[in-house]
Amino acid sequence: MIIDLPSTTTSQLNKKLVEIRDQGGQVALGRVLTLVIVADDDAKLEEAIEAANHASREHPSRVIVVAKGARTAAPRIDGQIRVGGDAGASEVIVLRLYGPLAAQGQSAVVPLLLPDAPIVTWWPGAGPKAPAEDPLGQIAQRRITDSAAEKSPIRALTTRAKAYVEGDTDLAWTRLTHWRAQLVSALDLPPYEEITAATVTGEADSPSTELLAGWLAEYLKVPVKRIKSSSAQGIISVELERRSGAVELTRPDGRVGTLTQPGQPTRRIALQRRSNPECLVEELRRLDPDEVFEAAMHGLPKITAPTTAAKASSAAASASAAAAKPKASAAKAPAKKAGKAKAEKSGS
Repeated sequence: MIIDLPSTTTSQLNKKLVEIRDQGGQVALGRVLTLVIVADDDAKLEEAIEAANHASREHPSRVIVVAKGARTAAPRIDGQIRVGGDAGASEVIVLRLYGPLAAQGQSAVVPLLLPDAPIVTWWPGAGPKAPAEDPLGQIAQRRITDSAAEKSPIRALTTRAKAYVEGDTDLAWTRLTHWRAQLVSALDLPPYEEITAATVTGEADSPSTELLAGWLAEYLKVPVKRIKSSSAQGIISVELERRSGAVELTRPDGRVGTLTQPGQPTRRIALQRRSNPECLVEELRRLDPDEVFEAAMHGLPKITAPTTAAKASSAAASASAAAAKPKASAAKAPAKKAGKAKAEKSGS
């Protein structure tokens, strides 16, 4: 059921919610949190609401959507209440803010918050540079951004890394869960050797690739090289170098990965790119600070300056040629000596 309340107030919205509960039996009991979605009032807004509805089936919640409308319009709030089949296992309140009110999201949200329930703020599109300093971030225990949705994903990620506060997280990090699990499980198999270096290859503007490289650099304490590629989307491959041979996890098609390592059979692994609803469900499972994500953010400056895949191949070819050159010189040396001896013999 969807109820529209044009040109309304938060007080009228609260009264309508009470009326709906009395008439239809909708209750706020069992709601585990309040999820605040902050986005522009555009075509992608419904995708964010659908993701929240999907997540509510595991995390029943009140969803408050702050949809920022035209800043030049007259100040007003257009409200909408969704319950039942249109709201998953939650109740959705959509606030379309126009004019100067578009910058007053916190004032509109606070009267609608569930009492004594944790608050999570999610920016599904472009988010603030410092989420904890944003008015709607200040009221939340957890703040979720998505660097991949920014115009400059890597720049947005590095900027937020400098402003990191406990409780911040990013869906670009959540998309790495399966990659991290597979790499850790691979190192649990023999031979148990130390990693000496690592190489992470991925799309040039993939923040997930950056975070994976930062995570490896922070925890392995080894040089981590970042290679940019245009052959596929997201993360393409990870190589962990060891004395007996490298551990390689590659996913060129974005769906199926291949894990190879010395002494073990080659394995094919499901590594499909994760959707926003799936990532949101995972992030709402924990409301405490994510120390591993914090470590990955701190590891970003430790990554070796990124290179393109073409330059990396050229450097490898040059290294191979340089390694082969002394061998060729050594092969020529005996030939020269034999020629000199022959000339001396013929002249004597």
